[in-house]
Amino acid sequence: MRDTLKLLSGKYKYLSGLTLLLFIFIVCAAFSRTGNDDYALARKEVLLRKIGHELLLQSGDSTSRVLPVKKIADNEYLISFANEFTFQPDSLVNTTRRLLAKDPLAGDYVVNVLNRNNAGVAFGYAISQDKKDDIVACSGRQQPKGYYRISIKFKPTGMNATKNGYLLGSLPFLAFVGFVFLRSAKPRKVLPEIQPAGIFNFGPVLFDVQERLLTINEKNIVLTGTETRLLLIFAMSPNETIARSRLQKEIWEDEGIIVGRSLDMFISKLRKKLEFDPNIKIVVIRGKGYKLEIGNL
Repeated sequence: MRDTLKLLSGKYKYLSGLTLLLFIFIVCAAFSRTGNDDYALARKEVLLRKIGHELLLQSGDSTSRVLPVKKIADNEYLISFANEFTFQPDSLVNTTRRLLAKDPLAGDYVVNVLNRNNAGVAFGYAISQDKKDDIVACSGRQQPKGYYRISIKFKPTGMNATKNGYLLGSLPFLAFVGFVFLRSAKPRKVLPEIQPAGIFNFGPVLFDVQERLLTINEKNIVLTGTETRLLLIFAMSPNETIARSRLQKEIWEDEGIIVGRSLDMFISKLRKKLEFDPNIKIVVIRGKGYKLEIGNL
């Protein structure tokens, strides 16, 4: 009963650990997404539509529509128009700089004016918070009338980059913490040495698990802890084949290291200690494992 409670406790700790790690990951993921605030995005789209509106007014068009702004990639938006128009590059640069200055998250950005028919770039420039890094070419030239679309790509803000870096950087750490925690909380198998005391009787042979003792023809033979665990597995399934992999897993799993020859060595030691009774022997079942053969059982 006590062993059962310990096993259940281990399973409870294991599930609790998984739940805790899942909670931490969700919190980190939510933290990384706070930069994508719905209100901030909606406000940015309004500013982009206003850029399109003022651009049409500057070209003398006060009736045609600015089409819905589309988000075409991370931090990239597309402003489209229903009709043809013309624009002054200098006016476009000043308009975007003035309106986007109202958005605290719109620091550096690149603007490309695209021809709708051939998708070529008719005009482009880059604006930076540090004005000396601005790149504006072909200013002062009147652009011909056409169906234009305006692409504006924003540089990720330091806040978003930090949050994304925090999430990505925390994943290896979470994996390491999870490995350590789950290994320590993993429900361990109830090993023979902590099971209730028991005595197995194989004809003239007595196997005392608690005392780690074999008694054969009134001769006492002391067993090591590993030999006791190994023999107990055999004793609980006499005359049945036990897979080699099962023996290795149940004996050495908690040590974390399994050496193939270790099993053979302990099997050999047990054989020598059992050889006083010819009716009891450990035999190899080729390609499968081992069997404790007990005559007249």
